[in-house]
Amino acid sequence: MKKVYLDYSATTPLDKRVLDDMIPYLTDVYGNANSVHSFGQEASYAVDNARRTIAECINAKRTEVYFTSGGTEANNWAIKGISVRYGKISGRNHIITSAIEHPSILESVKYMSNHGFEVTYLPVNSDGIIEEDVLRKAISEKTVLVSIMTANNEIGSIQPIKELAKIAHEYGALFHTDAVQAMNSIKADVRDTNVDLMSFSGHKIYGPKGVGVLYVKSGIKPDKFMIGGHQERTMRGGTTNVPAVVGMASALKYTVAEMEENNAKIRQARDHFIDRIKSEIPHIRINGGMKNRVVGNANVTFEYIEGESLLLSLDLMGIACSSGSACSSGSLEPSHVLMAIGVPIEIAHGSIRFSFGKDTTISDVDYVVDNLKSAVERLRLMSPLTKK
Repeated sequence: MKKVYLDYSATTPLDKRVLDDMIPYLTDVYGNANSVHSFGQEASYAVDNARRTIAECINAKRTEVYFTSGGTEANNWAIKGISVRYGKISGRNHIITSAIEHPSILESVKYMSNHGFEVTYLPVNSDGIIEEDVLRKAISEKTVLVSIMTANNEIGSIQPIKELAKIAHEYGALFHTDAVQAMNSIKADVRDTNVDLMSFSGHKIYGPKGVGVLYVKSGIKPDKFMIGGHQERTMRGGTTNVPAVVGMASALKYTVAEMEENNAKIRQARDHFIDRIKSEIPHIRINGGMKNRVVGNANVTFEYIEGESLLLSLDLMGIACSSGSACSSGSLEPSHVLMAIGVPIEIAHGSIRFSFGKDTTISDVDYVVDNLKSAVERLRLMSPLTKK
């Protein structure tokens, strides 16, 4: 049986070139990067080189790059660290985010709301985009932080980050963006967008799991989140995961260098998929707008069936996809993202996220659509929701 992976938004396979770059730091160069002897200094040099590579890729300074255990930790650190420190300094107690953020953002601001902060959740339009006027109406002199994701993990909508950051700064607020889902297809430039903090992770860009980055603009100092030793210039305790750090820098380097070529290939596969299902499967809808959307995302509602049933059917055919965020896959609630863009609740459960990567071929897409057609038809015949 052919196997096709269309869940690149959940995680990506490790690029073999990245693995090759990591192996020496899993075997021969095993010193603790904070040790003063030669073994430690060799590891420390690798970490510094990785930090420099990542900084160059996002147009930052080396000293503005902090390593974390992943995007979730980076998001928690940004929200809690900025709110606590700058809330105390300025007396501001208002946080703004969007209604379609990743759970690591939503749960972090919820935590802060339980500790004296007011939180505003900005609505999005039917394309999944935050309009600038919406932020202008919500922000005030009490706002300490605005946190808006660069690209949504479920419907792929790309936000006008540069314009939103500008509005935040007009009111003296800091601006953070969760760029985890964006780094694979959108070149990040922190100087151009003028964001104050940015989170991203390794496993979404064909790098290793368990490593992420929080970019923090020079002059900004969030409260410490991981308290311990003097790692990460005393800002984040814990023994440095040298192989993962090296792997993340390697993955980002390849991602940036090959982004244009890979985006063209991925877009071709995604668009071929959408063209086929639109013409061959009735009663579907593409969720979110197509104009400002990452190239690898197609979120589709199949009316009259449950998404989980379709997922299981496709899995039996060797096809991997998702019903939404992997971090929310245990929830029985309809997607908060789909609710935010106005998908009716009665059909939201029939939505599937297909996410394409650099290894996806047209042959893979045709295999998926051929099997998808038969699975949808069979499930609709069995479903009491189907209109007879």
